[in-house]
Amino acid sequence: MTYENGRPGPPVTSASILVLTLARRVETELNAALAALDLTVSRLGLLGHIAAVPGASFSDLARMSGITVQSVHAAVKALAGAGLVRDNTARAGAASAIEVTPDGDRLLRRAREAVAGVDERMFGETADPVLRQVGATLRAAFTAPPGATS
Repeated sequence: MTYENGRPGPPVTSASILVLTLARRVETELNAALAALDLTVSRLGLLGHIAAVPGASFSDLARMSGITVQSVHAAVKALAGAGLVRDNTARAGAASAIEVTPDGDRLLRRAREAVAGVDERMFGETADPVLRQVGATLRAAFTAPPGATS
């Protein structure tokens, strides 16, 4: 948009750009909160997928995490090295048998607390009213029963 005097006007408001901007802000906040646990959002996501989907293949984990199978192999190896998961896969090509260890389970619980803190700061009662509304709308949209309308 350009004004008559040739100066640029305000940018067109794009829902995509707004969501992307908010997502980056949330990711930054989450990574800061998770850093004390030696986690990143990506690493937490993979650990959560392993916990939630027992027996998921490396390909399944890659699809769920939005990364390559090779990256999943490397990340699982790192998680295993940290004692957070066990890779009981007998050999290459065998069905996956990756599981979260008790240490990994404890870390997941602590990470959920860190995420809840970020949720509260960004979308809770003391947050900016617009962000409170965004948070409430997102929770409602993703907790509504299938086929329900608002």
